[in-house]
Amino acid sequence: MSCILNAIVFQPAAQIVISLQHEQLLPCYQLDNHSQILSSHTRVGRFTFPYKGTETIIGDGFQMLAQTGGTIDQPVAIGRCPDNNSEYRIYPQDAPNRYYNYLVIEQNKTFTLFGFTSCRRFAGYFEIYDQAVHAFIDGESCQCQVDESDLLALENIITIVGTSLDEVYQLFTQAINVNHPKRNQQLVSPIGWCSWYAYYAGVSAQDIDLNVSRMDGDNSAIEWVLLDDGYQAYMGDWLTPSDRFTNGIKTVIANIKQQGKKPAIWLAPFIAEPSSTIFKQHPEWFVRHHNGELLKAETVTYGGWRCTPWYILDTSHPQVQAHLTHVVKTMREEWGVELFKLDANYWGTLKGQRYQRDCTGVTAYRLGMEAIAKGAGTAWLLGCNAPMWPSLGLVDAMRVSDDVERNDHRFSQIAQETFYRSWQHLSLWHIDPDCVTLVDLVNQKTDHHSYLFHRDALLAAGGLLLSGDPLAQWNSFAQQSFLRLVHRQQLTQHAAVFKDLRLTTAELALPLTDGSVQQLYFVFNYIDDAEQEILLEAEYATDWFDFWSGACVAKKTSTYTIAMESGLESHVLYTVKA
Repeated sequence: MSCILNAIVFQPAAQIVISLQHEQLLPCYQLDNHSQILSSHTRVGRFTFPYKGTETIIGDGFQMLAQTGGTIDQPVAIGRCPDNNSEYRIYPQDAPNRYYNYLVIEQNKTFTLFGFTSCRRFAGYFEIYDQAVHAFIDGESCQCQVDESDLLALENIITIVGTSLDEVYQLFTQAINVNHPKRNQQLVSPIGWCSWYAYYAGVSAQDIDLNVSRMDGDNSAIEWVLLDDGYQAYMGDWLTPSDRFTNGIKTVIANIKQQGKKPAIWLAPFIAEPSSTIFKQHPEWFVRHHNGELLKAETVTYGGWRCTPWYILDTSHPQVQAHLTHVVKTMREEWGVELFKLDANYWGTLKGQRYQRDCTGVTAYRLGMEAIAKGAGTAWLLGCNAPMWPSLGLVDAMRVSDDVERNDHRFSQIAQETFYRSWQHLSLWHIDPDCVTLVDLVNQKTDHHSYLFHRDALLAAGGLLLSGDPLAQWNSFAQQSFLRLVHRQQLTQHAAVFKDLRLTTAELALPLTDGSVQQLYFVFNYIDDAEQEILLEAEYATDWFDFWSGACVAKKTSTYTIAMESGLESHVLYTVKA
């Protein structure tokens, strides 16, 4: 590979000792005694990196909804919920911009990645100033014990420099897998249907039965049925159904399995609402402020989207761990659930006073996820609204974008969020770009042009493929589009590869049954992009075809130019290699 590891000079901060592990830097905090309180802004050191400020960047966020693009001098939030906005408040709004987990800088056709390759106990992040990239650890003001050498091991760091963005990411994932081996070795992402974007919290048992009845004939490839939020009586009481499921969830799941489908279920394992039985019976199971009062999520971060206030289960408590294992094991072994969509996972990392006094939010979250995995056995675990790096090695699949909505702005936003994280697919976990929505609802509509863009984005993304439409309302466009997306998944599980951080063009090879290869070329303009001309290049002179219609658009040429209009626009072309 044309990449160099740890090529940039690193200068440790005071009290930091650096060792080398598997070509990764391991900073350790050197203390004067065997106990130390680490601040949320513990500087590990700095990488000398001269920059102009106009370089394009992408940096991750602590939680799923946060990513930062733009340039060094003018960073731009990709999604709706940056880590430092007035709702999430993970760090102060007036603080320097933080890039959690990893930061990529594109400079003169060269890509430089700064990344944390572990997240066992502490979240790591980067800041850019004074012609350097500075590395920090969030110590969460936790009192930490150290070993006999008075050294406290922090989290591993790596730098990678290369001329191929794809190869840079490959080296990064290899380094991460050393510290956090993948939980899922399966190569095929689930294809199915999800109830949320058709019925939201008002879903009923009859709604599930109606949609399962549509999963035959041409639609038989729809294998998974995900019962999303709305089936439970209260947030926190996951084994107690709402009055719309009078015969219980077990009966619904049995009906799904009788139709030859695989059942999946949603839960938010780390939160509970005040009316829930678990909160009323076990107030000692919940995280508290340091003054002893119960911690409401809204007092430290975003309070939640419904059934608030949210209280946070203390997953450092052995009884809470046993409870989580019991709930998931019951769903797995007695109900027959084969995939768990674990939502609101970020809330499991909130800072507060726990049963284990020296336990960070990251550690507590990982303990909770391990308890869930114990109950789940071989079932899939899908993380959603999750803390990204604290989830390494603990989920089979990971949502990488905001919730889909049927409008052009959201389609544009979630496409970019997905593409910036698509390198993680099959390397760290299966990515979930959220559901395919191709028909209008009564209160949620958009134009056909926007649906075409959304379809192209999901064609490029790969990963989990779940319809979010009421299947009884599918028109021929929605059905045929979804079936073509299914066929693409059957030909290859890989995500399309973007060559730079602009996310304008990507390529994907589809191996065909006759031994030939269909080479796909994707072109995207996003909601705020200006009109432009894009030049596509093949290896040799060939015919070019439109992917969806099959129409030939050019003959015997090695290049093809597409004129892109301003705003939301996309095209997918292909050539065939014998």
